[in-house]
Order: sequence, then structure tokens, then C-alpha cells
Amino acid sequence: MPASPVCSPTSSCGPGRCHPASPTARGQIVAELAANAALHGHVQGRDFRLALTHAPAAGVLRIAVTDAREDRSPSPVTDFATPSDDESGRGLLIVTALADRWGTEPYPPGGKTVWAECAC
Repeated sequence: MPASPVCSPTSSCGPGRCHPASPTARGQIVAELAANAALHGHVQGRDFRLALTHAPAAGVLRIAVTDAREDRSPSPVTDFATPSDDESGRGLLIVTALADRWGTEPYPPGGKTVWAECAC
């Protein structure tokens, strides 16, 4: 199954058109993806994996979090109606707003990787 990219509604995706995310924004993306993996992707006895890949020639930082729950893949964010008093439900909205694009891909033999890319 190919990766499923999702462009942020606030960015103009394409070479040279995405604005670089600040270090604070990149840290927030790492925190949100890691928190989602810990909360929604946890399997007893298994942890999640965080990978940061910088491609200087392309000007892209890829943040990828892999967990063991292939059956719980996130959907593209289209619901912006999380009630303001809810304590959760905004993580991928934040990732969508801060990253240039994000998506998921399977991680064989059983798991998934949720990734986000930022211009840098």
C-alpha cells in the first residue's frame, strides 16, 4: 500500500512554496505524533519508534513515528469541530496546521508509520 500524503490546508505544497516550520513547530509535531503513538498505538510489551530524517538538498525534515497498531490508522483531518472543552482530539489538527504535509504508511509485519514533513 503506498503512502498517503495529506497537505496542510494552510500550506501551498510544492518545491519552494512551503514556509519553513520553526523549531518550536517541529517540536510540537514530534510531541503530537509521539503522544498519539503512546495513546492509540500501544501494544503491551512494544514501544514506538521515532525517526527524524533531514534531507538538506531537498530542504525537508521528515518526522516519522512507528507503532504496533496497524488497525488504528488516522484518517485525514476534515473534522474541525472538536468541542472546546474536550481534553483531546486536536493532535492531528495541530500536525495538519504546522506540517507541510503528513500521511501514513504500513510498517510490516504489523504496524504503521505516521509521518510529517516540514520545509527547513
